[in-house]
Amino acid sequence: MICCERDRTAVRLKTPPCQAVCVLPVTFKKKCVTKMNFLITRLTWTNGSRINQYVFAIIITIPLLSFGMVQGWLSPMITVLQSAEGPSPEPYTDSDISWMASVTYITAIIFGAPMGYLTDRFGRKIMTLVTTLSLIVYWQIKLFCLEPWALILARAVAGIPCSSCYIVLPIYLKEISDIDLRGALGSLLILNRNIGYLTSYICADLLDVNTVLWLGLLVPTVIFFIFLAMPETPEYLVKQGKVDEAKTVLAWLRGVNVMDRGVEQDIESIVRVDKQTQADSKSVWKIVVQDKPTFKAFIITTIIKITQQFDGYLIVLIYAGSVFDRASESITLKLSSNKQVILIGVVQLLGSILATCIVEKTGRKLLLVTTSFAVGVGMVILSAWFYVTSSGIWLPGWLPVLAMCLCIFADAAGFQPISYIIITDLFTFQMRGTVSAFANVCAKMSNFVQTKWFTVLCTIIGIHWTFLFFAIVCFVACFYTVIYFPETRKKTIDEIYSKLSGKVKKDDTRIDSTP
Repeated sequence: MICCERDRTAVRLKTPPCQAVCVLPVTFKKKCVTKMNFLITRLTWTNGSRINQYVFAIIITIPLLSFGMVQGWLSPMITVLQSAEGPSPEPYTDSDISWMASVTYITAIIFGAPMGYLTDRFGRKIMTLVTTLSLIVYWQIKLFCLEPWALILARAVAGIPCSSCYIVLPIYLKEISDIDLRGALGSLLILNRNIGYLTSYICADLLDVNTVLWLGLLVPTVIFFIFLAMPETPEYLVKQGKVDEAKTVLAWLRGVNVMDRGVEQDIESIVRVDKQTQADSKSVWKIVVQDKPTFKAFIITTIIKITQQFDGYLIVLIYAGSVFDRASESITLKLSSNKQVILIGVVQLLGSILATCIVEKTGRKLLLVTTSFAVGVGMVILSAWFYVTSSGIWLPGWLPVLAMCLCIFADAAGFQPISYIIITDLFTFQMRGTVSAFANVCAKMSNFVQTKWFTVLCTIIGIHWTFLFFAIVCFVACFYTVIYFPETRKKTIDEIYSKLSGKVKKDDTRIDSTP
């Protein structure tokens, strides 16, 4: 959310907790009530409390929890789908499974390209509802039919939330969060996704196939109807000329009166920047190319995003079963395939919880440096273990399991969530949609390349060299962050761009003067 560090207590009304704080003129109140949900317009938890931001952020990220269930469903179900007793009349082939795993990224690239424009054109709320609807369609297709063609079609539909969840939701979170909360609330994205992963893993181990599918359908259906009562972001409302509604939403998010001085000043700042943007005929990409600080921010974002996608975490998740099988040869580690993925899900979730707790304390830069380095160390250990054991030399089986858990934990604890948070930190609200869409397309192309070509690369150069390549990528990201990445925690875009340009910038029309 766009907000500045300033005294917000000067003009607040002393209203008892859990009572209405929007003391508005009658005509204005009626106008707002007709356009927004009664609860959103008039009630807050307590005067000055920001609990509304936390609640709203959790609701915003639940579609990503549902998408995590989508992604997590396949891994524990492969054995079931390929068995003669599976839900399909004919067992799934390796080709079917391969297409199911990769087709999501193909459609994510196709839908991801215009997603930034659509987010700016129709709004954050509408596109989040579209995301939720696509998740409902995904689960309904699988409930209708579990033959290979149907599941491949469902996975293709999943490409819509695969792109929109990582484009629309980070922007939505940024624009409803105060400057000192945006990191913690932004990390809820990966946290909820990993909760979705773990939910699918556990449900697949305990429940039958149809029950899991109905549970998967329930989550997006419920959140769709809940989200109908949620407001748009103040920035987008201002962009649409709905300044009064923007004030109401901003006041509700902060738990203050709509006449609060901080609310008035921040809305005025948003309006000013929006007018400056409308007066500037330059396209987003022309600004990115021609403006030095913006171009630097774009390069930083792109490099961090691509290196994070190539840090090997996706391959570790896919090949976790193989690592467990190799490790079990030398230690008494006997876990079923479902128990293995549950362990991985728990490690991911713990990393996400850590990120949510410390991202606003440590800052983006330190967390990004330490976690990218840790993932690199884990990849080096995996590479060395595969190389040495392939030569017939014995090494303890717990070593690759520990390295694999280190990679997954560190990626979830910082490398992955920070790569999404910095996109909203480094760009104004007029540019976030376009840049997020570009970064998302790069990410999905990276995912597709890895899922389709990893086995080929392992055959050509060996799995140990492949993991070593991932380690090098991680170390490159680590040192690049140390040298070029500016700390963005609790900083406005003015301050960030001033550091990128090496001087203080004043009255610059391309810079959003609010956080």
